[in-house]
Amino acid sequence: MAETQWIDISVSLRDAMVHWPGDPPISIRRVQGMEQGDTANLSMVSMGAHSGTHIDAPIHFIQQGAGVDKMPLDATVGRARVIEIRDSESIKPEELLRHHIRRGERILFKTRNSSYVWRSDEFVEDFVFISDEAASFLAERCVRIVGVDYLSVGSFKRGGSHVHKILLGADIWIIEGLDLSRVSPGKYELICLPLKLEQGDSAPARAILRRV
Repeated sequence: MAETQWIDISVSLRDAMVHWPGDPPISIRRVQGMEQGDTANLSMVSMGAHSGTHIDAPIHFIQQGAGVDKMPLDATVGRARVIEIRDSESIKPEELLRHHIRRGERILFKTRNSSYVWRSDEFVEDFVFISDEAASFLAERCVRIVGVDYLSVGSFKRGGSHVHKILLGADIWIIEGLDLSRVSPGKYELICLPLKLEQGDSAPARAILRRV
């Protein structure tokens, strides 16, 4: 693959695909079809805002926080670093220390999630998540964004709301639902923009990377 080639790291939205338990299911269906004699093809989409690849805004867990429509465009556009996590349970400060994360960095975490979670329409409960301690570590270093390769930065089994509050409370925008299976660790140019939903707590996004 040429180094100048863009890599799509978003997941394709499709009917009945995996979603967070309790969130609205994803329904995509054709309501008009040319094969049925209609003049055009037309689809209807129904889903929760936190489906597939999406960006979480501070208002998701911070009552007076900004909505996704207020996200600075350069928050998720610019240089980013993909860091591969070896821990099979969670992202912990001990592993992050050796990566020398700096203020203002855009960090995307590639874990074992990318190799298997998107193959199934069944929700995977034991995905690799960001621990509370690692979230505080990232907040202290004032990173710009954090991206993860499944549907939440926080744990499903232990409750992930605290991780969200730590990151969003530190003005760190969150990208969830990435597919980093075709991406090697290193430095990239990132473009990831959400739909402009007024006061949205989240919005679906398209994310691409190019090696630098």
